[in-house]
Amino acid sequence: MADRLIKERRLENDAWKVVPLNAGDDPAAVRLPVGPLLVPVAVWQARKACLIACEYEHGWPLGVWLDPSDDPAAIAADIDDFTVIGVHFPKFTDGRGYSIARLLRERYGYKGELRAFGDVGRDQLFLLNRVGFDSFLIGPGRNAEDALAAFDDFPEVYQAGADLPIPLFRRRAA
Repeated sequence: MADRLIKERRLENDAWKVVPLNAGDDPAAVRLPVGPLLVPVAVWQARKACLIACEYEHGWPLGVWLDPSDDPAAIAADIDDFTVIGVHFPKFTDGRGYSIARLLRERYGYKGELRAFGDVGRDQLFLLNRVGFDSFLIGPGRNAEDALAAFDDFPEVYQAGADLPIPLFRRRAA
């Protein structure tokens, strides 16, 4: 069964296949399954021509994912090639993915689906959404249906964010 994904505040089945890259793996030799793929940045850089050919030949959407240590500038020139950009959260305590999301949205102008995956739980969803994520693959052992309520945890926000670019005091004055 496909993993359950929260996308635009709705539950959906997830058809995307996340291609792992383990320590010592050669990015140019990683096996690529058929279908919609989320590949690590190193695989994208090593197999770009092959991945684009599969996208055009078979009509499979293409995505890339970044680890917390990856620099989003590495994909900036290719950003329009991706249907989805994923950001991996190996531990819920690692906040570097929040900064990656802001950079992708604000500096590099990414408009497509921005997905948080890995050790992602309900407590993070509200703030992940504020920095630009619009889809979330909830971590193993967590309830995706329960996590949907996180978007309503705070009825008002004061600061501007990717979800509301105008701060509350300016919205009220208008």
